[in-house]
Amino acid sequence: MPQPRSALGTAAPEGPPEAVARASAAAPPAGAGRSRRLATGVLTAGVARGVGLLAPVLLIPVCLSRLGAERYGLWMAVLALTGMAAFADLGLGAGLMTKLAPCYASGDTARARGYVSTAYAVLTAVAVTLGVLLWSLAWLVPWTSLFNVAGVVDPGETRAVVLICLTSFLVNIPLALVVRVQYAYQQVGESNLWQGAGALATVPLVLLVARLGLPAVAVVAAASAGPLLANLANSAWVYGRRMPALRPGIGAVDRRLGAALLRLGGMFFLVTVLTGLSTNMDNLIITHTLGPESVTAYAVPARLALLLGALVTVLNLPLWSANGDALARGDLAWVRRTVRRMLVLSVLATVPPAVGLVLAGDRLFAAWLPVPLDGNRWLLGGLALWFLLIGSFSALMMVQNAAGVVRPQVVGLVVYVGVAAVAKWHAVEAYGLAAVPFVGTAVYALTVLPAGLYGYRRTLARYAGLRPASPSAGPAVEQDGDAVGARRERRPGP
Repeated sequence: MPQPRSALGTAAPEGPPEAVARASAAAPPAGAGRSRRLATGVLTAGVARGVGLLAPVLLIPVCLSRLGAERYGLWMAVLALTGMAAFADLGLGAGLMTKLAPCYASGDTARARGYVSTAYAVLTAVAVTLGVLLWSLAWLVPWTSLFNVAGVVDPGETRAVVLICLTSFLVNIPLALVVRVQYAYQQVGESNLWQGAGALATVPLVLLVARLGLPAVAVVAAASAGPLLANLANSAWVYGRRMPALRPGIGAVDRRLGAALLRLGGMFFLVTVLTGLSTNMDNLIITHTLGPESVTAYAVPARLALLLGALVTVLNLPLWSANGDALARGDLAWVRRTVRRMLVLSVLATVPPAVGLVLAGDRLFAAWLPVPLDGNRWLLGGLALWFLLIGSFSALMMVQNAAGVVRPQVVGLVVYVGVAAVAKWHAVEAYGLAAVPFVGTAVYALTVLPAGLYGYRRTLARYAGLRPASPSAGPAVEQDGDAVGARRERRPGP
């Protein structure tokens, strides 16, 4: 494998001094070079992931026609459950990306393979254990009552939908690690293309199932298969041809590296849990207060609005590694300038489609979907506002993630989940579906947003009096329990 030419992330290079010296000498110039890499990452993320995110939305008419409002609502509620269980990777995905950064910088492929192999071993064990428990207990859980579809959807069919969705989710836990490896090794464009291809692969699969007239659960299976097949093919490409030196193997598993990954992933684990709860509790609240048909009326426009926030978040994701490089170099001016630009770009990318959703969403649904929906413009406006707020401020969160300043996000999300869950439940009962996104927006603005601003300022303040150390200065510094990932020295006194 060719030696890497640039450092990624914030961690100091690891490995032999001569390897570190080579990586340091070959490091790209700061500022302009970093901005070019960021622009490339943003462009590929926007194009590839935008196409990929659009594919499931294009299938909504087919899925609604084959499943009906009740079964489609059940499916969305189960998917919400898997979204809330996104913490099942124990934060190892984010931890792996951070740990691989110094290995990439120094060319230490042996250590990198140890991290990759250990992460795969741990998450495969987690997936297998949870899978055995799921299939052992599936016939004992009253799924129809849990999802409030008793008397509407057959118990056997309900159980089949649950097993398909949850099994696919568990299998994808270790398979998705390849995405983290690609990001750490600056293959962002390739990774985005593979993920987009996985989403697009669901289109012919679902259309084929619908054309053959197979049972409704087959539609769910076809929609779940695309991302799995893409990650499997991507893994074969990365570890077979692109980076065979990183191919995971049992012999490369290291308990010490596993402990380090778990410690680093702990805080990311909490953020993932809380984020999953905050973004997926709406469907579960609605199904228990208003019934599964109302979930469909909410989930379809929410999925369109989710495209806005998800796309903007993806656009900002390359900032993670770029900010790490800038912070390690002490280039705070670049961080501030780029965050401002990305905030403006995020708003410009989100506002036009959000306005279009509010003004024409009802007519779009009436002409597009086989099942009529309540085109409530208040609901559409609230959803657009909610995801605009989340996506636009993701640039601030990427700065904190690069520095390992995670606690402010955790505190803000804890308060948000507790307050929003109660407020949304009562708001739905009192005012209906349209109240859900407005309540979420208000609570988010009062809890998560101030915490994010505090974390951003705290990050910049932490680096304000520091300068980067030499590449061979030693291991990463640990602060406040978060792996800051940069070896720094204080500026000399006068």
